[in-house]
Amino acid sequence: MPGSDPPGEDRLLGGRVRLAQPREGLRATTDPVLLAAFVPAQPGETVLEMGCGAGPAFLCLAARVPGIAVIAIERETELAALAARNAAANGVAADVRAADLRAPGPLPRCDHAFANPPWWAGGTPPPSARRAAATHEALPLAAWVAALAAPLRHLGTLSLVLPAARLADAAAALKAARCGALTLLPLWPRAGLAAKRILLQARRGGRGPDRVLPGLVLHDAQGGYTAEAEAVLRGAAALRS
Repeated sequence: MPGSDPPGEDRLLGGRVRLAQPREGLRATTDPVLLAAFVPAQPGETVLEMGCGAGPAFLCLAARVPGIAVIAIERETELAALAARNAAANGVAADVRAADLRAPGPLPRCDHAFANPPWWAGGTPPPSARRAAATHEALPLAAWVAALAAPLRHLGTLSLVLPAARLADAAAALKAARCGALTLLPLWPRAGLAAKRILLQARRGGRGPDRVLPGLVLHDAQGGYTAEAEAVLRGAAALRS
């Protein structure tokens, strides 16, 4: 079990979201905010996040789309408790469960499911236990996708943020879970550079053609965020899929 440390508070979405998170280990940056912006949820729908950590992704989604029902699964008991406290602090009614994604307990039918799964598939785990838990792949990506897909309604969406190098693995896992009509949104660090991260979405039982969207350039030549990235990261704009 990763050791505990006093949480510090950060603000996301231009201050709309208050996020207490551990000072040690992997801290929420842009990935969960971008992931939340990619989920096409509507008020009144039910969303599921696996591996929620302290809750940055579902909190950003709930800030952008008030009135959603949130179910969040987190294996680490301390982080699950922190996510529940963050939800309460932000006025989000969330069912946060300390559970393994392979045995989350009974789940209702969901309209959307999403995750920022651990992405380091090999090598030596980081020395920090909490960082290792957040980044080192203890379960294969296919297990994450299968767990996310299981409670999805027909044509419900499954969204992931991943390193670009995991595209083939993720596409194969989605197809195996009977999620099709893939949509890929590249995240370019700067114009003209290869994407290091991607957003990938599929629909449960989807049979339409796969699509590649124009993508999002995150930084300008001076190193600041582009206007388009600012609109998402601080202005709570959606990334249309």
